[in-house]
Amino acid sequence: MNIGNTVLISRTDSIGDVILTLPVTVVIKQNQPDCRVLFLGSDYTRSIVEACPWVDQFVNWTEMKDLPIDKQVQSFKNLNIDTILHIFPNKAVARIAKKAGITNRVGTSHRLFHWTTCNHRLNFSRKNSDLHESQLNCLLLKPFAETMPPSLSDIGQMQLLQPSTQPFDFDQLIDPSRFNLILHPKSKGSAREWGLENFARLIELLPTERYKIFVSGTKAEGELLKTAILEPYKDRITDLTGKMALADFITFISRCDALIAASTGPLHIAAATGTQAIGIYPPMRPIHPARWCPVGEKVKVFVADKTCSDCRHTMQCHCMQSITPQEVKLFLDNSL
Repeated sequence: MNIGNTVLISRTDSIGDVILTLPVTVVIKQNQPDCRVLFLGSDYTRSIVEACPWVDQFVNWTEMKDLPIDKQVQSFKNLNIDTILHIFPNKAVARIAKKAGITNRVGTSHRLFHWTTCNHRLNFSRKNSDLHESQLNCLLLKPFAETMPPSLSDIGQMQLLQPSTQPFDFDQLIDPSRFNLILHPKSKGSAREWGLENFARLIELLPTERYKIFVSGTKAEGELLKTAILEPYKDRITDLTGKMALADFITFISRCDALIAASTGPLHIAAATGTQAIGIYPPMRPIHPARWCPVGEKVKVFVADKTCSDCRHTMQCHCMQSITPQEVKLFLDNSL
């Protein structure tokens, strides 16, 4: 495998997508330990990338994207990049990479602008593939390695995130005598959700002497959760909504026992840090768990055993919401 001395991975979207791209960095480093791996991402995901032990440098697209084109191109030239992998297609990034004269510019053939900006184009469809998203991301390495993608089992054993081991302010919230469980009910509109009623019922079912329950989310999500969960169950839960920066949240998740969520970034953080990741998913392609479940050694996915497309044009998924809190509680009780 010869990918050059410096590789830039371009993935400028959200947390879960970035985490499922990190196996690419592992494969590169395992094959070429001296290769310098850079990651172009949004400022929002910076803490994720900086917690990955396989990435040498984070490149901030949020700061770069509004610069004049000549300064963007010079920024890329200053990094001495040999190869760019367009994991998440971005027309502006692709044009900058070509103008900067990067030797190897790798993208998929399904994006029209890649035909004029990339000199290595891979022909595969994500939407209709049976591969997991993390495996699909690794396919961008095929021009440099014939044995792509790695197995999902191999990816699940990779250490994708290395949270801080130093004491921090939120350690005092952890109760070593109980099972510390994070519930993350919302998804910022990025996924079908289990429903606040189900999360509320689960809180009612879990005995406080055995479980310490945290409810997480953004500050805005906290307002949405206030009436249904945060106020009615204030004596049974600890409200974390809007309380932590992402770097602290990564560390806090790593020190808890489990996290329950739909297909969201925090669920992938849990899996990547070795915390039990309990995901609740719709059975609909292409957003089903075979494509988007978290990868790690401690993952449990609840999904209806059926093929269904009823929620294709709505965010309400009755298949997900039919998964009962009692089912989830039983799994948790067996995990103690």
